[in-house]
Amino acid sequence: MFNRILVPLDQSPIAECVLPHLVAFAKVYDAHLTLIHVMECPTAANRLQPIDPLSWQLCKSEAEAYLNDVVNRLSEAGLETEPVLLEGQPAQTIIEYAQSNAINLIMMSSHGRTGMSRWNVNSVVRKIIQESLISTAVIRAYNPFVEKLERLQYRRILVPLDGSLRSECVLPTAATLTETHQASLLLAHVVVKPEMPRQTPLNQDDLDLIQSFVDRNLRAANDYFKRLLARLGADFVPRLLVSENIAISLHQLVEDEAVDLVVISAHGYSGHAKWPYGSLTTSFIEYGTTPLLIVQDLAPGEIALSEAQAAAQQVKGH
Repeated sequence: MFNRILVPLDQSPIAECVLPHLVAFAKVYDAHLTLIHVMECPTAANRLQPIDPLSWQLCKSEAEAYLNDVVNRLSEAGLETEPVLLEGQPAQTIIEYAQSNAINLIMMSSHGRTGMSRWNVNSVVRKIIQESLISTAVIRAYNPFVEKLERLQYRRILVPLDGSLRSECVLPTAATLTETHQASLLLAHVVVKPEMPRQTPLNQDDLDLIQSFVDRNLRAANDYFKRLLARLGADFVPRLLVSENIAISLHQLVEDEAVDLVVISAHGYSGHAKWPYGSLTTSFIEYGTTPLLIVQDLAPGEIALSEAQAAAQQVKGH
C-alpha cells in the first residue's frame, strides 16, 4: 500500500525518533524511502540583512553531511534510502515535494529542532498534516526513544471502527502490520448513548428509552464484529464500549490497553469531504499520546479547499 515513503528531518535528535518506526514499516513495505531536509530561507518579512553566501554554503555542506550520516546509519539497519536537500519554507516545500513525487506516506516526528512544547504537534508538522492530504504517520517525540533502530516492534495495534467502509479502509494495513510484528490487533467500536433534552432531570421513561437504543446498537455492533471476523479471516481482539463521548473512551482505551500504534482512517461514517480529517481523527492528532498512522481515504481532488486556502491561491495567482 505504501510504496513511496517520505521522512522529513531537521538535523535535530528529536526529529530522529521517527527512524526506528521507519525501519519497522520497512519490514512490511518494500518502499522507496526518501529522507528530506529543507534549509529554511528567510522570508521578506523577517529578513533583516542579506544572507551571507559563505555561511549559507557552510550550512548546506553541514546539512548534506548530516543526511549522508543518517543514510549510512539506516544502511547498517538494512535500509536503502535516498537523501534530498531542498531550500525554502519547510512545510510548504515538503508538501510540494510529496505531492509532485507520488509520495503516499509521510512519516515524521511530532516535534523538531525548536524543541518540545505544550502543543502536541509543532506548527510545521500541523501544516503538513493539514495540507498534504497524504497518509501520515506521526511519532510522538516525548515517548521513550528506541536507541537500536531495528529493535522497535509493535505489540498492540488499535483500529477504531464506526461500522463505515471509510473507517475499514485501514484494515488491510493494520492486519499486515499486525502479522509482520506478531502484534495483537484491537478493533474498537463505541456505542454512543443518545443525548436527551437536559432542561430537567431525566425521568425513568427517558432512561428506559436511552437504554433501549444502547441495547439495540450493542446487538448490531456484536453482529458487525462477527461479520468482520468471518471476512478478515484473522484473529483480532474486539473492544465494544458504551459511552457518551467516543474520543474520550478511545483515548482511555489506548492508555488502559498499552496500545503502541493507533491506525485510523482520515474520515469515518460522519466524515465530510469539506475537511481533510473527521473529528475523531483530529482528536487523535491533537490529543493522542502514541504513534499515529492516518490513512487518507480521499484523493486530494475530493477534499474541498478551505476559505483560507482558496484566498491564498487567488492571491498567489495574481
